[in-house]
Amino acid sequence: MANRLKNKVSFITGGANGNKGKLMGIAGAYAWLARDEGSAIVITDIDTDSGKLTVDHINESGGKAIFIELDVTDENNWQESINFAVTQFGGVDILINSAGIHTLKNTEETSSEEWDRMMAIHAKGTFLGTKYVVPEMRKRGGGSIVNISSMCAMFGSPTNTAYHAAKGAIRSFTKSAAIQYAQEGIRVNSVHPGYTETPFTIAPFSLPGALESRVSKIPLGRLASAEEIANSVLYLASDDSSYVTGAELVVDGGFLAQ
Repeated sequence: MANRLKNKVSFITGGANGNKGKLMGIAGAYAWLARDEGSAIVITDIDTDSGKLTVDHINESGGKAIFIELDVTDENNWQESINFAVTQFGGVDILINSAGIHTLKNTEETSSEEWDRMMAIHAKGTFLGTKYVVPEMRKRGGGSIVNISSMCAMFGSPTNTAYHAAKGAIRSFTKSAAIQYAQEGIRVNSVHPGYTETPFTIAPFSLPGALESRVSKIPLGRLASAEEIANSVLYLASDDSSYVTGAELVVDGGFLAQ
């Protein structure tokens, strides 16, 4: 199915890892799907080299994309980035909040600085993105915001304390924003990936026995690909999900069904 995002503009955070021929992140994989469906693409990240390379590849393949360096914890940076995207493409219809970091520390091992950083990137970044994109979506008569949470928002763990908490904050914020903006035609949903093969997961999966341990707990018996998760993001970004808001789409190979 093509042209599901025709004449739309997708603003993507954490989208630098989208280079064809390399292991892609979820946001990068979405960028390519969105390009195929007719959307103009705004890639943002703090990794300028990879982000610009991703944009070059998209443009060389016939797409329309720009790169903006964005620290999602910086409010002024958000305002400037949204304004620049509007200047370049005329507006924003879709926001994919995907910027994130990870840790393998428990509560006592986690410093206050690490906790604050985790919350700032995941929770504050999602909040700021929503705050500053909504006025532009309002001008367009509606829009779709897709927040990348995690299945970790739905269960506890003796490790990854700050990560679980931050992803849980995204889950709750999504529902509040969905209710607030529903009457304006702005839908807000969250995606909750399970264990996925991305640049983000290389480090934790490289620990002895880590990959085997995780795969053994997945009913489908394998990791997800970034594109599989990105297809779920595409569904929520497009009008295929026009009656869906405040939902949490779990894409975990059956992990949470156990």
